[in-house]
Amino acid sequence: MNILANWMSQSAQPTNTRQSRGIELKSKREIEIMRQSSKIVATVLKEINEIVEPGMTTADLDAHAEKRIREMGATPSFKGYRGFPASICASINHEVVHGIPNRKKVIQVGDVLKVDTGAFFEGFHGDSCITIAVQEVTAEAAKLIQVAEEALYKGIEQVKEGNYLMDIAGAIQDHVEDHGFVIVEEFTGHGVGRNLHEEPSVFNYRTREMRNVRLREGMTLAIEPILNAGSKVTKILRDRWTAVTVDNSLSAQFEHTVLVTKTGYEILTDRNLV
Repeated sequence: MNILANWMSQSAQPTNTRQSRGIELKSKREIEIMRQSSKIVATVLKEINEIVEPGMTTADLDAHAEKRIREMGATPSFKGYRGFPASICASINHEVVHGIPNRKKVIQVGDVLKVDTGAFFEGFHGDSCITIAVQEVTAEAAKLIQVAEEALYKGIEQVKEGNYLMDIAGAIQDHVEDHGFVIVEEFTGHGVGRNLHEEPSVFNYRTREMRNVRLREGMTLAIEPILNAGSKVTKILRDRWTAVTVDNSLSAQFEHTVLVTKTGYEILTDRNLV
């Protein structure tokens, strides 16, 4: 789940949690729990990718996600978070993030569907997002989706102890811009763990606004580039959640919860492992 940078959780952290200037460094026990919460998220997204079809509503997908999260012993991270009413964010075409599932929102052939969800298991969250091409999409939509997913992995490839957040941001920005798309700047990735949103903010572009944190083993980050085919500017609808492109251009997003290791990274929400 994306969040505006200035909405980052500022809650005090437990005194027994290792920290790096306010950033949690997870213990081996905590990482193992996050593997489980993240596996639940990966399982749900994999299932949604397999069952989605034209004629379904985004409320159908939300019901499936909540049912499966609870069946696996977790609770939905998003439901009730700052008043959000659902277990997934379901954003279609020009909807960028935080789309609220609705029984009237019917999925159509050619839609670019973003599904973002999280699971809270034994005190820790997992968080991930996929973009689904609903059957046949336009060439522009297919390219946008492909570049968005590639950009995520370009960023993840920069994750290892000793590198910096700016390395992630730069790799994402360069890949996106090289392919003629733009990065949405109003939203960022974030730390994730005991809280759904923790420090640090994980930007997808180079900026002096970003605290350029040195990565350390035990950090857990939600990396989530968002790309638009047109303007990078978004606006929030009257529901106070759904962000859309101002020019109705298409948007795509991918996200993984990633652990920083001594020699690289571990993708905790890897759908290939479920």
